[in-house]
Order: sequence, then structure tokens, then C-alpha cells
Amino acid sequence: METCDVLIVGGGPAGSSCAWQLRRHGLNVMVMDKEPFPRDKVCAGWITPAVVQELQLDTEAYAKQHVLQRITAFRTGLIDGNELETHYPSTVSFGIRRCEFDDYLLQRSDAHLRLCQPLKSLQRDGKQWVVNDAISTPMIVGAGGHFCPVARFMGAKLGANEPAVAAKEIEFEMSPAQREDCQVRGDTPELYFCRDMKGYGWCFRKGNHLNIGLGREDNHLLSEHLGYFCDFLKQRGRIPQDIPDHFHGHAYLLYGHAVRKQIDDGMLLVGDAAGLAYPQSGEGIRPAVESGLMAAATIVAARKDYRCEQLLPYASRLTERFGDAAATGSAESSFLRSFIAGKLLDNKWFTRHVVLDRWFLHSTQPVLQAA
Repeated sequence: METCDVLIVGGGPAGSSCAWQLRRHGLNVMVMDKEPFPRDKVCAGWITPAVVQELQLDTEAYAKQHVLQRITAFRTGLIDGNELETHYPSTVSFGIRRCEFDDYLLQRSDAHLRLCQPLKSLQRDGKQWVVNDAISTPMIVGAGGHFCPVARFMGAKLGANEPAVAAKEIEFEMSPAQREDCQVRGDTPELYFCRDMKGYGWCFRKGNHLNIGLGREDNHLLSEHLGYFCDFLKQRGRIPQDIPDHFHGHAYLLYGHAVRKQIDDGMLLVGDAAGLAYPQSGEGIRPAVESGLMAAATIVAARKDYRCEQLLPYASRLTERFGDAAATGSAESSFLRSFIAGKLLDNKWFTRHVVLDRWFLHSTQPVLQAA
């Protein structure tokens, strides 16, 4: 039977960030994922300078072999409404392809990888967890996204009584003719809100690749909303008329909209498995990375004593970083719909300082200092 100090179930940014930090402290770490890497991931795909700093990412080295699109502006508005461009004097984000970014972080983590291996069984044996009758470990980190099997083991009712956001997205390489017809600029992602303010669509060009998607707070008529959004983009001349139609679906929890158990004896959840996506934008990469780093700090400080009470600092760190879950979820969602009401999207100050700086870029939040 294989053994490790920590087993991380899920190889996305939350799991790989946790593994990377744990390896830097000398722990024997294994990452298990049901998928091979590289793999596609439904996501608009950008990271802020804060994430770059938190991951100590060498942008010049990364850009030599991967897509790293500098973002200096945004185009925003209501679907079928007015459009407004907001420009910044310097780079405020970087566009990435998740198939490249996630694989890079996972390989860089220096963890032992067990890919194409889903978690099938989980049993307690004294102070150890036995996984798939093949791996023994005292500590498990659930990083498997919304439907994480570790979250299910910890009592999460996946898909039931959880107001999840549903999204559909496609990212494809454009032909020369499509590139000619595409008016979206690489340095200017485009964000368009649904008129009921329960979701938004995006269109983002990364070199020769185009990413289009739409997410809503529920999956009611999601395909119809997506179709309407794509028609809008075509009518405005923003995207080619002949885009592919094989969109992929994804679900995730907004922070505060549903509270999952975050820790247990020898277990904790990070990223989408813990429901940490920002409630204002649905963006999940930065919360995933930061929760992975905070989880690693908690595990190291526990000094191999992984009883629930020793892992409580992790829950405290999440609250300190992201706010009280119940208050955050209710306040932000009601504010978004009742106050903005579509009208303030025409206001340059509000769009820049609230919608973009606060909700999407979180530029006022300081960089997390890893322990």
C-alpha cells in the first residue's frame, strides 16, 4: 500500500497550490485526479496580478510556452444594451488557457501524481484514511470542485438544496477567416449582464483562441440565455457568425450562498469544493489559490495532529479573508440586483470602481502572504 503525508483529491489550482506549498515545507504529497492533464476546464480564464504574486509566477518564463494575454481594458454593458469601455494605464489581469495553466501548476507542484484515478472508496483506519484500498494517509484535502467526492463524504448534498451557478462555455482556435471577422480585442475582455441581473456572459480573445460563455445563478433556461447572448454578439459584429456549438457545462457555488462543512478529522475542503467563488463575479481562481495556500499553512502548523480542532484555524482564515459567509452571500446578491438594476452600468465611475475594480478584479484586496 502506498503512503503519503497528505493526499489531495483534485489537481486544479486549489489542489496544486496546496500541494506546491506543502512540498516547499518538505511533506510527502500525492495528488489524485480522475482526469488526465492537460484537460479542458470551463472558465473564462484570467488571473489578476495578485494571483501571479501569490503563486510566484514568472510571467516572462510562462509566456514563452503558454498563452498569457495582457488585459488593459474591459468592455461592459447589458445584453442588448449600451456598451462602455474602461481603460487602465497598466496591466490589470492576464488571460490564460486553463488547459495550459492548470497543467503547469500541477507539474510545478512537485507532488506525486495519480491521474485518471477517481476516488472510489474512503475508509477510516485508526488515524489513517485508506483510499481505494491502495493509499494510506493521515490527511486528505478535497479539491475536486463542486462535485468533489471528499465534500460528499463530509456530508455535502451535492446538487440538492445548494443554489449553484450554472455556466456554459466554449474555447476554440479561430480559423484565419474567423479571426478576420472577430472584433473582440485580446487586451479587452467583454462582459455583458443579463437584464434580470442573475448572470452575465463573457467574450474573451486570447491570441488566436476565442472564449465565449454565460453563467447564471440557476440553470433555468440556461441554453436559451446562452443562445440569445451569442445572437447578440453576432448582431453587434463582435464574434464570427460560424462559431462552434459544442459548449461545455459547469457548476459551482458562490461564497455564502451555501455553506459546506469545511473541516473534519483529517479532512478539509478548498476551492470550489468548499464553495468559495466570489459572489459578485463567480470568479474562482483567486479564492482557489488562496484557500489552497491557507490550507497548506494550517496543515503544516498542525504538526501531524489533524484532529478537527487542530484544523479550526483554516476556517478562521477563510472567514478573515472572504468575510462571514452568511452575510456576504445575502448582502452582495441583493445589492447586485436591486441597486445596479442595469442603469448604473452606463456610469463610468461605477463601472470602473465597483463592477470592475471591486467585483471582478478585487484590486483593493491585499495579496495573501503565504506562511
